[in-house]
Amino acid sequence: MSDILSQLTATLEQRKNADAEMSYVAQLHKQGLNKILEKIGEESTEVVLAAKDAALSGDTDEFVAEVADLWFHCMVALSHLNSDASDVLAVLEQRFNLSGLDEKASRNS
Repeated sequence: MSDILSQLTATLEQRKNADAEMSYVAQLHKQGLNKILEKIGEESTEVVLAAKDAALSGDTDEFVAEVADLWFHCMVALSHLNSDASDVLAVLEQRFNLSGLDEKASRNS
């Protein structure tokens, strides 16, 4: 796993049970999975809108920032469910030698 993902995973685990008044991550965990999923939904919408803006303007800075927000909140959800980015990377690694069309078809079976 990249150093950044490893550092973020460690930080998320540290803050999971921190004081919710001092940590945004702790606040999310305290509010529960539904709040975390709500944030993922919001960030997903912002990614879509930023991508449309980037396609028109050619400037991807806002899009990249929104993707970072989405990844962050997805990593909080992974942490909440006692998983982390290494699990996601393992799934992606398994898919390297598989056609995307074949992989998608196997999920529909």
